[in-house]
Amino acid sequence: MSDLPNPLLDDASRKWRMFCDAADEDTIHLLEEKNLIAPARRVFAFSEFVSENCIRSPLLLGELAKSGDLLRSYEAGEYENRVRMSLEGMSDDISIGHALCKIRRREIIRIAWRDLSRIASLSETLEDLSAFADACLQAALDAVRQSLCRQYGVPTSGKGAAQHPVVIGMGKLGARELNFSSDVDLVFAYPEPGSTTGGEKSVTNEEYFVRLCRNYIGILGSTSPDGPLFRVDLRLRPYGENGPLVMSFDNMEDYYQNQGREWERYAWIKARIVAGDGKAGRQLLDRMRPFIFRRYIDYNMFESFREMKRNIERELRVKGIRENIKNGPGGIREVEFFGQIFQLLRGGVTAPLQQRGIREILNVLMDERHISEETARALGSAYIFLRDTENRLQEYRDQQTHVLPTDADGRLRLAAAMGFDDWAGFLDSLNIHRRFVHDQFRQLLSMDVDETSPPEKTVEARLEAVWLGLEPEEEASRFLNGLGIGSPGEVLHALAALREDPATQALGQEGQRRLNKLIPLLLNRFAATPHPMDVLQSVLGLIQTVQRRTTYLSLLVENPDAVTRLIEFSAASPWILSYLAQHPLLLDELLDPRTLFTPPTRNELAEDLARRFKNLQSQDLEYQMETLRVFKYANTLRVAAADISGGLPLMQTSDHLSWIAEEVINKVLDLSWRYLTQKHGTPVCVLSEETLQRGFAVIAYGKLGGFELGYTSDLDLVFLHAGTRSETTGGDHPVDTGQFYARLAQRVIHLMTAHTSAGVLYDTDVRLRPSGSGGVLVSHIDAFENYQMEEAWTWEHQALVRARAIWGDPALCRRFEQIRAKVIGSPREKKSLQKEVAGMRARMFQEYGRRNREGFDLKQDRGGMVDIEFLVQHIVLLMARDVPSLVRWTDNVRLIQSLAQCGLVNDRTAHLLRAAYLTYRAMAHRLGLQDKPAVVPIEMFEDLRRSITDLWRRTFGSE
Repeated sequence: MSDLPNPLLDDASRKWRMFCDAADEDTIHLLEEKNLIAPARRVFAFSEFVSENCIRSPLLLGELAKSGDLLRSYEAGEYENRVRMSLEGMSDDISIGHALCKIRRREIIRIAWRDLSRIASLSETLEDLSAFADACLQAALDAVRQSLCRQYGVPTSGKGAAQHPVVIGMGKLGARELNFSSDVDLVFAYPEPGSTTGGEKSVTNEEYFVRLCRNYIGILGSTSPDGPLFRVDLRLRPYGENGPLVMSFDNMEDYYQNQGREWERYAWIKARIVAGDGKAGRQLLDRMRPFIFRRYIDYNMFESFREMKRNIERELRVKGIRENIKNGPGGIREVEFFGQIFQLLRGGVTAPLQQRGIREILNVLMDERHISEETARALGSAYIFLRDTENRLQEYRDQQTHVLPTDADGRLRLAAAMGFDDWAGFLDSLNIHRRFVHDQFRQLLSMDVDETSPPEKTVEARLEAVWLGLEPEEEASRFLNGLGIGSPGEVLHALAALREDPATQALGQEGQRRLNKLIPLLLNRFAATPHPMDVLQSVLGLIQTVQRRTTYLSLLVENPDAVTRLIEFSAASPWILSYLAQHPLLLDELLDPRTLFTPPTRNELAEDLARRFKNLQSQDLEYQMETLRVFKYANTLRVAAADISGGLPLMQTSDHLSWIAEEVINKVLDLSWRYLTQKHGTPVCVLSEETLQRGFAVIAYGKLGGFELGYTSDLDLVFLHAGTRSETTGGDHPVDTGQFYARLAQRVIHLMTAHTSAGVLYDTDVRLRPSGSGGVLVSHIDAFENYQMEEAWTWEHQALVRARAIWGDPALCRRFEQIRAKVIGSPREKKSLQKEVAGMRARMFQEYGRRNREGFDLKQDRGGMVDIEFLVQHIVLLMARDVPSLVRWTDNVRLIQSLAQCGLVNDRTAHLLRAAYLTYRAMAHRLGLQDKPAVVPIEMFEDLRRSITDLWRRTFGSE
């Protein structure tokens, strides 16, 4: 006790003597409890509530000490058991309320003791307070239900299903962060309308649940000689204090979807089912989730959030609020507001933000790099300090207070309870925390642009007038010229076209206001680009596409740096602007340059996709498909951003795009397999006497097979299986194994190609399978081998050169590689092979080659990429029998290197093939980013083209 200041030590000693005297009178001997005396004096010094109750009822502390409950943490479910036992034999509301008040006194004393003697952490204290409240809420509800069911029977739906109440805890109760003397914020609901059956009198479900809630509130608000139970706050229910006491799920959902306000979204973030029908309650929360967490970044809400923030700031000017650690500057409310704004903005997109606890939210914001580690740690430390202070204030007299004491004794007591020697030391630490919190709060929702800067504001005001057509054309042109914007007449014409567009004129008042802010931001930034009019037209085209969804206008208005990046992208690649217009949800990716220009590694892609599905709240197929599409689009944009910024060579770009496609295919196969096996059971698969887990493989041909995937490439896929001739086992609807695999492939194609609100994953082509479009969708591995060896055309063997297994059982993939090596390495007659390869090339040129001789088609024209691919494939097919290492690679560049290393072509020829192929690919890639076809002027690459054509003639004897 020597660490207590003298006034507190004297007070504690006095209270301890009073307690000992009371204990002696009741013949209670506690001196043998040596671990009790020192903490008892400390707790008595800090809590009048604990000391008065212990002096009045020494047996209470004696029982807590002897049971060991003061020193141990409760196990899961222990509060429920204790509360249930305390109500045994009780049936009337008054006796139930008094029993709950009695057990509350015991448990609250225990919790305060453990907190003040520093046995329990803040987390355990908050969890204990919340768990005890949950136990009381459930026990009281059970008692009321039993009583009402005897009188009215069981409420049922129109279909006869029993209906049970749902009690939703809001605020700190919902987040399991209840403080020592907190209100409990509750909302009541029930699933469906109907009426009661089986009782003395039948009433509607609404009448039944209203009576239940009234009786329930009466018990929860009980007071007795042992003190109060809870203060119940129902103001967060629909329509507030004037609203119905309880509502059906449909009516509640209808209210929030049609009338819910932003502060109600804010309130529902922490909602949790605390009593009643947990299963039905979770269904209700699922139905509420679209209201609480929008499935997109809702920048339309910025102004609403700013208004909420302004209301808080107005309250801070109220006299005396500075001493309030909850609502004052830098208080608990500001920490919570900081986290919850991110939750409302991003919770529908970043599922981990849908957690309820503020400390967990701060960690998520740090992990997702929305805030720095330093900010997260500092806000977390401030929150712990403030909540500890709050509890110590309330533990003194079990009163709901957040105001710092003004008397010397109260200040000394609070400082010591927080571990400080004096008030000054405590106040210094408190103010450090509050200043940091308040600084973060003030920065929240602030604009990146300094709106108070007169020169900038004047320019933007003039630009807004130009956009709105309020300036005379001559003056507007002079003003634009003065800003360095050339061709002002064209600019004014483009602005007028957007302004007069029917979609623009149909915008509501709020949408028009946002557009009027955005266009000046754009005009002030685009002049410095190499081709400003092209850039302006591209960006205005994007705005015209997305403007009906005004949240995207808000995103750009709120993030001027994103406008700058949009302009940079438009200057570098019109294709990216087109891509963003097709998938406007990707505009959010422009906000963080740390991730935008850094394409993920293969492992990071796998982790990203796993995290997205792990945090997926809904198992709805459409939601899963949308998640896959967002994953693909977002990571493709990151690759493109790194590509156009010069940070990613061509071959690495294709590698990254191939990895994205493979991760998508992996996930699509996983989802499809799970769906079909749940329905039909598992197929039996055996290969070389080895039982396979899935017996299925996906083979990539073409650009994906050759690691040359582009931004708009199709996927050429072939499916193989190793199933036996039997039915699936373990499912309710067994099917033939071949039918199972056909359905599996069909489902994979459906998930890849289906049009959803987010678009298409990949166009998928399966015509390279055995027998083409007329063949079975999935071939048995043995049938695939027989076809390739006995029936396949030479061009199919050429295609096999660029094929590789990208998904499947390892044994099945190895078998495919063996077949591929065997087929490619088959003996071939040179002249016959030359004739077939040249014949196929001639047919392709006839079908795809350009007849317009003013340009050179980099892919299809003579001397182009297809010629190089055919030359390489011809040599591989001719020589692989003698040089087996040729089958190792599937991409053209490494195949050419292999040909040179094996001496099958000389270094000069290898250099020509490689240089020409990479030059053509790089140019086609650049043209693709410009949204142009892969055609260049006829004179471009004339030497390369002639050299490749000469090589072809020497090899095949003709063009």
